[in-house]
Amino acid sequence: MATSTLPDLCTEGDIKTLVDTAFSKANEDELLAPLCSAVARVHWPRHLTSMYDYWSTALLGTTRYQEGQLVPLHSALPAQGPLFQRWVSLLKRTVDEKFAGSKAEEAKSKVATLASNSRAA
Repeated sequence: MATSTLPDLCTEGDIKTLVDTAFSKANEDELLAPLCSAVARVHWPRHLTSMYDYWSTALLGTTRYQEGQLVPLHSALPAQGPLFQRWVSLLKRTVDEKFAGSKAEEAKSKVATLASNSRAA
């Protein structure tokens, strides 16, 4: 049985890799890029810092994330439908490409929970 050579998602550096890779892909995606650049009009350094804080709190137990930090961009993203599903798929795919292990699975579970909660809203 082959073992994975991918690291688990356990450090601040891993969080940064996940977020930076996912947002790089979103900015290159034919459906998500217009939303990221034109609709959201995000100040990327601030938003990325909020994303690092969110995932650090969610996966590593830090307390840096403050509720509501992600609202400006995420309020522009439809809570369901093809764009939202594309983002969820992209984020899960990024986890699978970069990481393997219990924290990676936890990250994908959190993405699925966010997607489920958004559909129910």
